Amino acid sequence: MKTTWKFQDARSQFSKVVENALKNGPQYVTRRGAETVVIMSIQEYEALTSNKPTFKEFLLGCPKMDEHFNIERQKDYPGSIDL
Repeated sequence: MKTTWKFQDARSQFSKVVENALKNGPQYVTRRGAETVVIMSIQEYEALTSNKPTFKEFLLGCPKMDEHFNIERQKDYPGSIDL
């Protein structure tokens, strides 16, 4: 169940918002009717951000090219442009 708070309510009852985030999951806060922030436990935040590989790990994890991989270049030239 998604719990949404108006900004003023979340501000005045911040301790309750934090307690709900720890017990029930993310708490969404709206400002002028639009969702603006999410308050969540550190465990949930770490779970979201810790599974991302580094850029180096991402590149090393890409599929490898074998010796039969050929790059075909475009054989025609672009048209000339009169300046």
